[in-house]
Amino acid sequence: MPRNPGMTDDKIIELYKSGLPYEKLCTIIGLSDRGIRNVLNKHGVELHPIGRRRIHKVNEDFFKTWSHEMAWVLGLFITDGHVNSKVHSVYLSQNDEEILRKVATLMDANPTIAQGTGTRTTPMLIINSKTIKQDLEQLGVTPNKSYTVSFPDVPDQYMPAFIRGVIDGDGWVQDRGYVMNVTTASNSFANGLLAIFQKWNLRSEITTELTQSEKTIYRVWVKGKQNLPKLADIIYDGSGELFNENKKMRMVQHA
Repeated sequence: MPRNPGMTDDKIIELYKSGLPYEKLCTIIGLSDRGIRNVLNKHGVELHPIGRRRIHKVNEDFFKTWSHEMAWVLGLFITDGHVNSKVHSVYLSQNDEEILRKVATLMDANPTIAQGTGTRTTPMLIINSKTIKQDLEQLGVTPNKSYTVSFPDVPDQYMPAFIRGVIDGDGWVQDRGYVMNVTTASNSFANGLLAIFQKWNLRSEITTELTQSEKTIYRVWVKGKQNLPKLADIIYDGSGELFNENKKMRMVQHA
């Protein structure tokens, strides 16, 4: 089994210390479990006995209490995250690796980031915690959530931060700043998002299209060079540095 490009020995050691099971490590790294152990042994890394739990640093209370930071991270996980159905791991994929590091910092988590390899080209933050996985599942981030995720019951004061996370995850902002859309495969989530935009008195609508496999994709739009700055005023108020800078710049250019 050939090692995936970009998987240096240091990266293999980092992933191993994150606590991922060998089954997942083999997929990401592109080596057999024996090959991985050979790399670890070469560098004198202590191997954990099979079945022994490794300790992973993370604030396991993070998703138990609403806050602006928690709402933003939830928006990212709702759109770009997934949970593993077989092990107690959650993953967040993002082209903007800096956002992954911000999420790790907010969650007091070890910043274990797997670079894109093979057919997966997007960097991925890996967090190993049964509690985090269970809490995210309660909030709607379940295995194979793409077509079934519902719009969560977010308290009003945290809704702007949540929507900012959703846009940072699956949002697209036109470079000219006239339109923005969020893409989802869930009809329920699309209509929940549309209801929020309409509540904020934004010019918004849903369009649909079929994929090659004849699945329906929903795009929730906000349109108009006056509406995007209005949306920006809502979601970036008090955001600090918790946002995708390029999307914000495009959204506010007509303010």
